[in-house]
Amino acid sequence: MASDGRKRTRSERVAALALSHRSWERAWVNLRRRDVLLRIGLALLAALALTAVIRGWQPPFVYRAGDVPQHDVVVRTPFLAPPAVPAQDGPPVQYEPGQTLAAAGEPLSEDQIRRMQLEHEAAVAEMPAVQKILRAAAVTGVILALFGVCAVYLYRRERRLIVSLQRMITMLVFIVCTVVAACQVADPWRAEIVPLLLFGQTAAIAYRQELALLLSGVVALVIVLGLGGGLGSLLLLFGVAAATVLQLGCIRNRSKLIYVAFLAGLLAVLLSLGVAVLQMRHLGWPLLAEAGRYGLWTLATGFLMTGLLPFVERLFGVLTDISLLELGDVAHPLLQELVLRAPSTYNHSITVGSIAEAAADTIAARGLLVRVGAYFHDIGKMLKPEYFIENQSPDANRHESLIPAMSTLVIIAHVKDGADLARQHRLPEVLVDFIEQHHGTTLVEYFYGRAAQQSECDPNAARVDESNFRYPGPKPQTREAAVLMLADAVESACRSLVDPAPARIEGLVRDIADRRLDDGQFDDSNLTLRELRAIEDSMIKSLVANYHGRIKYPGQRTA
Repeated sequence: MASDGRKRTRSERVAALALSHRSWERAWVNLRRRDVLLRIGLALLAALALTAVIRGWQPPFVYRAGDVPQHDVVVRTPFLAPPAVPAQDGPPVQYEPGQTLAAAGEPLSEDQIRRMQLEHEAAVAEMPAVQKILRAAAVTGVILALFGVCAVYLYRRERRLIVSLQRMITMLVFIVCTVVAACQVADPWRAEIVPLLLFGQTAAIAYRQELALLLSGVVALVIVLGLGGGLGSLLLLFGVAAATVLQLGCIRNRSKLIYVAFLAGLLAVLLSLGVAVLQMRHLGWPLLAEAGRYGLWTLATGFLMTGLLPFVERLFGVLTDISLLELGDVAHPLLQELVLRAPSTYNHSITVGSIAEAAADTIAARGLLVRVGAYFHDIGKMLKPEYFIENQSPDANRHESLIPAMSTLVIIAHVKDGADLARQHRLPEVLVDFIEQHHGTTLVEYFYGRAAQQSECDPNAARVDESNFRYPGPKPQTREAAVLMLADAVESACRSLVDPAPARIEGLVRDIADRRLDDGQFDDSNLTLRELRAIEDSMIKSLVANYHGRIKYPGQRTA
């Protein structure tokens, strides 16, 4: 049926089929691209590596010392085993199908686990090669299907992770290493939850909480496939991982990770007991000890993550709020140098930071990141401060002796100079991006206008090329960079208003935002029109508060 309730005509149905057919053709063409095939190959290689790590060709051995089986464990495959400890010098003992290896309701001893392990190895040895191959293929297929779900999410919400080959390889290697570590520490310490929680917290810090939840679920499923344990183990692993990830909002102090781990540890204890009740296990000291062990392992991850946090930030190129608060300290050498060489630029940067942070918070962006980026965005001006109007005295303008093209080069150079200074002082690349993108590819309008005016007055002059008066870019690549661009522009423009009345400020902000939008400066920032409107409203409110009129007291003389 058509959307208006009428029956579709035959031509409309044929057109819909043709459109669908063309969509499939486009999808097939995209899949055949070399870069797409390369990424599919990497995912297949990672799936094969995970299958090898968890030994996907054989069923997992699910018993551990201290477990309490609900039913008698009997021999299914005949095998030879050494005599019971400590008598190791006797002849091997033959176990036949039907013999009891462990009684129900009693904790498994080390000797029983050893015999059950031998029985499991004998059963695996008798498996036909075809059955092993089929099982390995099935496990690989399951892992590839999980990767496919992740790929759909990444394509729609976090495309940079699959566009960048380096980031994709890093993520796949991280997943494989996590599963390897979990399999290594699972027996005898039963600490498989530790690598999973470290993985989930790292993914939440480096990417998004949503993606961290998805990847943690995938890794938990692979670990359960390798270690066995069934639905109960999956509930425990993923439940604790989810509780940890969901608490990792903004990390403004190092104790936050400890509190997160403590609360997740309490949940781990409760989940362990809850899963045991569902499995109808006996509630006794062994079970309480097992639940306490999971809680302690979870708490330990908080201390481990606290120590690993600086390395995680460096490896993945991210900044937590802890690092941002350290970088935003006004005692930073670059900011102190800016105060000495270009004090008015410093004041401008502080004001822009305040305006931009409030605007970023209104659209749920990282306000603290924008504020710190604003502090450093104009550090390049300190090399030639006298060429920028906020640092000039009223009777001294260096640009009067320069042609417009040369003045433009001096103005534009502060972006490159700032990026070079930031890298020399080892500022994170995230902050360097703010410096390089805060003007995008905008036009230096004042000097372009002067050049155009001179060209009109001189009939022999060449036509003015607008591209020579534009910043080199790139355009803002994130919402935060777009917020900083707009805050920098509106704050500078408001300083030139003779009468900064609220209506004038509002008109100015709307006009600048519209011109940036029409110029395509926000095209790469993922900024929506609704968010842009919210940013404008926030900046208008902040600027009106900054430039509101003061009461003139009786007898006060005008300065």
